[in-house]
Amino acid sequence: MKDWLRDRRLAAAIVAVALLAGATQLLLWWIGPAPKANEFVGPPRSGYTLTDFKLDQYDVDGLPSFRIAAPHLERREGDDSLYINAPVFELPSNQPGVPDWHGHSLYGWVNHDGTELKLQGPVHLERAAFDDTPQTTMDTSEVTAWPKQNRLETAEPAQLVQGGTRIHGIGMRADLNDKHLELLNDFHGIYPPRGR
Repeated sequence: MKDWLRDRRLAAAIVAVALLAGATQLLLWWIGPAPKANEFVGPPRSGYTLTDFKLDQYDVDGLPSFRIAAPHLERREGDDSLYINAPVFELPSNQPGVPDWHGHSLYGWVNHDGTELKLQGPVHLERAAFDDTPQTTMDTSEVTAWPKQNRLETAEPAQLVQGGTRIHGIGMRADLNDKHLELLNDFHGIYPPRGR
């Protein structure tokens, strides 16, 4: 037996390694996590590029949640998010008599299901005057927005101008539905007296 193993040690080593690899794979299947279920229904989407495009997204009630137009959009292979150059966007108020917010930024990114929007570089937003509310402008950078909730935030310096009122600070959270604005640090504001 000793001579037989010595003469066939390469073959015996190959068989031993194969048995060890098979046992390791069986052990991995037994104790490893179950594979993730693919939630995507339909064929996988390929990468694509659009030029001079317009995109409208609607919420579950059929109301517009955001609109974007830009000279270039790219969806890369294997990634469900959208990469946008120089987006011009609109955040609809969906409230009668209240104008939509319009804005632009240097770059944009939208996640795969359209629930999160990142505006990169300088960001400018404005809303036309309505009722007794003067025109409003907001200037900041690096904004994360949740269009379906009409919310946005940034950790960068932000300035809001509404008529004679000027406020600025570092870090901002805003809910555009209930007109709630929160400046997080280094707040400065100028409030003109109200007429009687």
